[in-house]
Amino acid sequence: MPMRDTRDSRGAGSTFPATSAELSRLFTAVRRGKVLTVTGRFREPRSRLVREIGQRLSSNFYDGVAVVSMEQRFGVRDLTAALGCVPGMPFLPCGTSNAASWLAERDMLLVLDGCEHLASEALDWLRELLAVAPGLRILAAGPDPLAFAPDQVHRL
Repeated sequence: MPMRDTRDSRGAGSTFPATSAELSRLFTAVRRGKVLTVTGRFREPRSRLVREIGQRLSSNFYDGVAVVSMEQRFGVRDLTAALGCVPGMPFLPCGTSNAASWLAERDMLLVLDGCEHLASEALDWLRELLAVAPGLRILAAGPDPLAFAPDQVHRL
C-alpha cells in the first residue's frame, strides 16, 4: 500500500498508512456505515490511521469522538469506565445499562484502538448498542475484523 510522508508536531518525518484517496474513501465509509474495522499486521499503522480519521471527523458528530485504547482484556465495565474518562466527553452514568441508554441518545464516533482485547461480552454489548443507538458509529483497529453485520473492513 502506498504511504504518504507527513510531519509530526516536532517536524520529524514519518509515513502515514493511507493515501489521500484512501482517506477520502474511509471518511465516507465511517459517515455512511455503522462499523468500519481497520485491520493489519502491525498495530502502529492501524492506530495512527483510526486516530487520524477520528480527529478529522470529530466535527461531523454532534457529540464528537471518543477514543478508547485497549492494551489488555476489556470487558463491558472496562469499556464503559474508559468512556467515562474520555476528555471532553460529558460524564457517563455508572452502570452498564445506564451507559447503554445514555449512548443510545448520542451522535458520536466511538474509536476502539486495540479491539482484539475486547472480551466476548463487550463485543455482544457493542452489537446490542448498535441496534439501539442510531447515531453511534464504530471505527475499530485490530488485527482482525470485528465481524459485526454490516461491518466494512479496510486492510492495511
